[in-house]
Amino acid sequence: MTQENTDVRNMTFEEAMKALEELVKKLEAGGIDLDESLGIYERAVELRNHCKSILDDGQRRIQRIMETSEGVKLDDFSE
Repeated sequence: MTQENTDVRNMTFEEAMKALEELVKKLEAGGIDLDESLGIYERAVELRNHCKSILDDGQRRIQRIMETSEGVKLDDFSE
């Protein structure tokens, strides 16, 4: 099964990022018609959302790990 046919929900972060990078290369290379470009873009958005969801989940897990007996210590990971 190719990554283009793989259900995004079953992909690891690394698999989704690799598939996203491949789609970006296809779009940058050009030479494809509008319908195919739109299909690639839709798939890319789906992959991007999946990656974001995985990262958001990871951040929530880190915050839970950082809980202390004195309460919750939240660090800003955006910097």
